[in-house]
Amino acid sequence: MRARTLTSSRSITVIDYRCNAAPGDPSFVELHDSYSLSFVRSGSFGYRTRGRAHELVAGSVLVGRAGDEFECSHDHHAGGDECLSFQFSIEQVELLGRGQAVFCSGGLPPLPELMVLGELAQAAVDGRSGLGVDEVGFLFAERFATLASGRVRRPQSVDSRGRRRAVDAALWLSAHGHEAIALEDIAARMDLSPFHFLRLFSAVLGVSPHQYLVRTRLRHAARLLAEEDRPITDIAYEVGFGDLSNFVRTFHRAAGVSPRAFRLAARGKRKILQERIARST
Repeated sequence: MRARTLTSSRSITVIDYRCNAAPGDPSFVELHDSYSLSFVRSGSFGYRTRGRAHELVAGSVLVGRAGDEFECSHDHHAGGDECLSFQFSIEQVELLGRGQAVFCSGGLPPLPELMVLGELAQAAVDGRSGLGVDEVGFLFAERFATLASGRVRRPQSVDSRGRRRAVDAALWLSAHGHEAIALEDIAARMDLSPFHFLRLFSAVLGVSPHQYLVRTRLRHAARLLAEEDRPITDIAYEVGFGDLSNFVRTFHRAAGVSPRAFRLAARGKRKILQERIARST
């Protein structure tokens, strides 16, 4: 595991984690020493805490609660993973208005409202945004606190082979999301019926295959909007949306602002996202 601290203050520390663990490597019980939200940028891994098991893929969020034990595993994917972790002081957690309770979920599935902010944070890390990564971290935490209620999932009884199939499918969708993909196609790749595949994927990852596909496209679009000046129409088609108006509507539902406004926010127009977050809390 490689860890690089990107910024640190009394309220927030942002760390870039990169892990190259593979199936068969031993896992260890560790302890969260802070309250953290870690956005999974790529890869996948298993995460067990508070008696719950989560399979985290690109776009998921690992939720860490100070004092909790946890264990990470890489049974289903050999490519490692990368996370952007926002770690908060207890004072900052209390300021969220919902206290420590929202950090008990352990993990959240890929949610569009958090995925677009995660990509914006990565653009800030790479120096391709006018926002600071700590600023986006606070916005991420505020949005998380609003969404976390009611998102705790009961553990699902799925064997290791089923979990591996679901993770493999998510990785394939992330890599091929720009293509036209039907449920039957991806189910056939996993050697499952569409009905069985739909139930399995949803049970393991907390979202349906179609939801994950659309959210993968939104995540890629958010990255391109933050980093490039190409026409929005070109970006919509490149990430897999076949219709510009559908892309604009879908992106607006996720980010709360239009693609154009999101691009302006990435260039440093802070009030655009701050006002959006304020309206949703």
